[in-house]
Amino acid sequence: MAEILLTAVINKSVEIAANLLFQQGTRLYWLKEDIDWLQREMRHILSYVDNAKAKEVGGNSRVKNLLKDIQQLAGDVEDLLDEFLPKIQQSNNFICCLKTVSFADEFAMEIEKIKRRVADIDRVRTTYNIMDTSNNNNDDCIPLDQRRLFLHADETEVIGLDDDFNMLKAKLLDHDLPYGVVSIVGMPGLGKTTLAKKLYRQVRDQFECSGLVYVSQQPRAGEILHDIAKQVGLMEEERKENLENNLRSLLKIKRYVILLDDIWDVEIWDDLKLVLPECDSKIGSRIIITSRNSNVGRYIGGDFSIHVLQPLDSENSFELFTKKIFTFDNNNNWANASPDLVDIGRSIVGRCGGIPLAIEVTAGMLRARERTERAWNRVLESMGHKIQDGCAKVLALSYNDLPIALRPCFLYFGLYPEDHEIRAFDLTNMWIAEKLIVVNYSGDRREAESLAEDILNDLVSRNLIQVVERTYDGRISSCRIHDLLHSLCVDLAKESNFFHTEHNAFGDPSNVARVRRITFYSDNNAMNEFFRSNTKLEKLRALFCFTEDPCIFSQLAHLDFKLLQVLVVVTSRDRYQHVITIPNKIGNMSCLRYVRLEGRPDGKLPNCMVKLKHLETLDIGKSFFIKLPTGVWKSTQLRHLRSIGYNLAPYNYFCINPFFPNVYSLPRNNLQTLMWVDDKFCEPRLLHRLINLRTLCIKDVSGSTIKILSALSPVPKALEVLKLRIFKNTSEQINLSSHPNIVELGLFGFSAMLLNIEAFPPNLVKLNLVGLMVDGHLLAVLKKLPKLRILTLLRCSHDAEKMDLSGDSFPQLEVLHIEDARGLSEITCMDDMSMPKLKKLLLVQGPIIYSPISLRVSERLAMLRI
Repeated sequence: MAEILLTAVINKSVEIAANLLFQQGTRLYWLKEDIDWLQREMRHILSYVDNAKAKEVGGNSRVKNLLKDIQQLAGDVEDLLDEFLPKIQQSNNFICCLKTVSFADEFAMEIEKIKRRVADIDRVRTTYNIMDTSNNNNDDCIPLDQRRLFLHADETEVIGLDDDFNMLKAKLLDHDLPYGVVSIVGMPGLGKTTLAKKLYRQVRDQFECSGLVYVSQQPRAGEILHDIAKQVGLMEEERKENLENNLRSLLKIKRYVILLDDIWDVEIWDDLKLVLPECDSKIGSRIIITSRNSNVGRYIGGDFSIHVLQPLDSENSFELFTKKIFTFDNNNNWANASPDLVDIGRSIVGRCGGIPLAIEVTAGMLRARERTERAWNRVLESMGHKIQDGCAKVLALSYNDLPIALRPCFLYFGLYPEDHEIRAFDLTNMWIAEKLIVVNYSGDRREAESLAEDILNDLVSRNLIQVVERTYDGRISSCRIHDLLHSLCVDLAKESNFFHTEHNAFGDPSNVARVRRITFYSDNNAMNEFFRSNTKLEKLRALFCFTEDPCIFSQLAHLDFKLLQVLVVVTSRDRYQHVITIPNKIGNMSCLRYVRLEGRPDGKLPNCMVKLKHLETLDIGKSFFIKLPTGVWKSTQLRHLRSIGYNLAPYNYFCINPFFPNVYSLPRNNLQTLMWVDDKFCEPRLLHRLINLRTLCIKDVSGSTIKILSALSPVPKALEVLKLRIFKNTSEQINLSSHPNIVELGLFGFSAMLLNIEAFPPNLVKLNLVGLMVDGHLLAVLKKLPKLRILTLLRCSHDAEKMDLSGDSFPQLEVLHIEDARGLSEITCMDDMSMPKLKKLLLVQGPIIYSPISLRVSERLAMLRI
């Protein structure tokens, strides 16, 4: 995994080289030669490593040892750059002038050491004949591909996929199928090939000729076309000469069906489609493809062709498990097994996460063991790694197919606990904080964020990541990773020293000292023991703690993480915690860029956080009791501040925050997120400064703030999300019609103040109303919002028991969510013209004290209720 560290080194050397201190005539310009050499050398080594990976996979131990040496070198170079970058950035300070020569000489000496190590690695490469890494197509370097054999095996048993099969068969035989392509996509191990084989064999008799071929990660177009030609009946003489033209001529007059299994990229299709005639011709030919990448299927057959395969449900998983367990023992069945053994079997199946490959691997292990509770329990206790080992080759193919830049981003998912829902906001900002995402250093933060979003979408399209929720405009809001792929991340990260978990962090002290990232998500004792045993973790870049006990704060008090960039502490929110002293050491971690504290700890962040000059994201939005110091506003790189609203008060939430003078020192281009700030924050001159503010949430909104927001003509122009919480009586009426860029609006606790449709932003897409009185007039206004797609009414009081949504209403509404409706007993819509685009109706009952009567809905709405 040396390529990950090498990429990080290249990214950071580019940043240093682009630093303004290296402009001609400055004191440190002469160091640029060393930085440029470092960057060039690392690029050459990266090319070598990328070329050598195939031999490492093929089992060449010499290459494997050499890659370990390169990995260690790359890690040491990254440490060097991380240590010296802050010094270089501070060296333009006149006070630091005398120190400049000293640390510059030290840096130059370290570069000389790196040069000697590079030369030594090259000596090892030549001395031990580790020269040829380019000839990766030799047969002795490519192991026998079991998938090619499986494609032609007789087994086509499909369990739990009957609905998928019937849907795909109907689509395949539909005469109006666009482009004539069916694309079966999904994560590895779901049974895409098994389903495609059954589909192919069921329909091939309805075509004049047919063929199925395995494409693979290293496809050869000539071999694939020759295989197809042989199966569709092209004569041997025609296959030997002018194959492409002869095959195309044959397929033009034949109605064919071809299965292309396991396509990894679009380039091979661009070659094949030159020979395969258009599938949507009048002849009615068809192509079936399987791929792990949804974008490949989309490229070949369009959106309509895509069929995303999902994991099996619990019952179908158990049925498949049963079939595989009794493969060689047809006389045995669960009727002869003890109830306890059946329960253990169900627990084992549950650990497989609905992945057929994992179920088959596990069943294979159990067939080799006695059918006793003791034997099966031992498998259950250790099955995580055994399943991973059995599926490793299949899963690792997807990882190896990732571009180098995406690999560390994928591994980052392993830092979270299994089955954890992860916010896209967190991932992208942590990637940027650690410089896993790098742009051209033009200062355009949005470019980096757009690239991070593209990477996340790419991982989703490769079916490595599952989307949990999307935003109103289709962007990923939260996601998770399947347990099997999570285990893959953990194993690969340990091997490459990308990160360690509480279970594999212990070992050789010299190796532990080199740990770069570590995560704790189950065992508090292991966490405490680790930090007691390892007080010097100078290489640590990221620390993740998911724990019920916030004891990590006491550990941080005596540990020095000088290179720490990401700190995530998530503690329990369900149990009472005593007041926690958050140590000043957090404020002294000068490299911190991303901090997230969540849960029940009660304390105040230290005033010395003013030293965190590189802090970009501070998220205490789910930590009610942590208070912010005023010094946080002096973090000149601050881009995202997420609070719960009362964190901003230094002692209690009734006092006025004295931070406003410091806010004006923030660079006008940086701040993008402010949640939830005090009402007194909203001064026109400040809002005019924050030109890139996208999300603004204000608590305790007063009449004067309403007046300011109504009068502003759109400032800031980038503002997309506005949320206002009011608990004060005011006669001021709000008017947001001058804010065309606001697409999401949240109003909490407002009285009936919105009197007409002009009061809303003209391009509003998502609206959340919490604690309002919904009367007939307000409902009539909401019905007319021209672009509203998502409407949520939470804990709203209603002046009538019946809400009638009939009439010319909600032209674009897709989702209606009503929760804890007070005074409402029935929702009706008596015509088909209203809400023509409504797809989902969510009705969530509140506490019985508020809504004792279950909501009744009309017949049409009942069909949309979920």
